[in-house]
Amino acid sequence: MIAHICGTLVQKNLSQIVVDVHGVGYLVHISLNTYYELPNVGEKVTLYIHTYLRDHTITLYGFLRNEECVIFQQMISVSGIGPRLAMNILSGMPSVGELIKAICDRDVKRLTAIPGVGRKMGERLVLELKERVDKLSEYLADVGVYRGTDYEKIKEDVLSALINLGYKKNQAKLAIEETLVELDDKPTMEELLRGTLRRLAS
Repeated sequence: MIAHICGTLVQKNLSQIVVDVHGVGYLVHISLNTYYELPNVGEKVTLYIHTYLRDHTITLYGFLRNEECVIFQQMISVSGIGPRLAMNILSGMPSVGELIKAICDRDVKRLTAIPGVGRKMGERLVLELKERVDKLSEYLADVGVYRGTDYEKIKEDVLSALINLGYKKNQAKLAIEETLVELDDKPTMEELLRGTLRRLAS
């Protein structure tokens, strides 16, 4: 069982990365929260790992913050939530802290704004996880900031991320443009994605 990985980041995108450890490249699935905080390609990275075994297949899910790994493991213990949906839920919230807060506050409406989470699933998350995530409140922390340099590329990446999360393309594009009107200057990718997610959830 792999518990953590420390190596060189050789490839990254919004949903997965490749980490070289002594010449072996490990494919690791990540959330948007972890993506924001990744170092540049070629730099060292250390990840908390959840190893998922199914049908003789090993899949690695990686997290830069321990609290994100813990809440991921708690979510996949809930009936009906597999690793992909758990990652989608993590990515559908602006931060791990806000996800934990939504569960602690029994904010089912906020949870069901995430594509793939219906009302019954949202209620089940609150019912089964509230006591457990209450204990994580001391670890609440905002994600780091990803600084983009190409403004149009940032918009494209945000649109791609929203589509991958299950939002309709036209709905996502409209929400992005409406969010841009509210934000000052040219936002970072993190700022634009967080603002758009909040708009889509309202």
